[in-house]
Amino acid sequence: MTLKMTAEDLRDFLARDFTQAADDFDFVEVTETHVSMALSASEKHLRPGGTVSGPSMFALADVCAYFCILSQLGPVALAVTTNCSIDFMRKPAPGRLICRMELLKLGRSLAVTEGRLFSEGTPDKPVARASLTYSIPPTGV
Repeated sequence: MTLKMTAEDLRDFLARDFTQAADDFDFVEVTETHVSMALSASEKHLRPGGTVSGPSMFALADVCAYFCILSQLGPVALAVTTNCSIDFMRKPAPGRLICRMELLKLGRSLAVTEGRLFSEGTPDKPVARASLTYSIPPTGV
C-alpha cells in the first residue's frame, strides 16, 4: 500500500483536529506497513502503584490504530472505532509507552488493525496487545 499521509501530514491533522489530545501523543514511525506512536505517560496517566493506567494504554492503541488507517486512507475524520479488544500482559514502566500498529485489512466499510504496546527500550516484552476495527464512512475510500 502507498502512504496517503506522511508522518508530517498526520502530525498536522492531529494538531488541527484533535487539539485536546495532540500534546499527549508523538509519532515515532510511519511506514507503508505500520505506524508507531508514543505516549509520554505523565502523572495524569498513572494509576495507584505508579503504573500506566489501562484507559491510557487503550487511548494510545486507539489513536495509533486511527492514524495507521489514515496513513493509508487519507484525512477521513469520521472513521470511528467499532470494536476493540485489548489484552494487558505486563505492568508497564512509568515513562514513554510505544504502540506499533499494523493495518491488517482496509476495506470499503471496515478497517482492521493489530498492535503491540511496550515500554520504551523493551520492545521484546509487550505490555499489551490490541486489535481494533474501524468503520469507514461511505465517502472514505
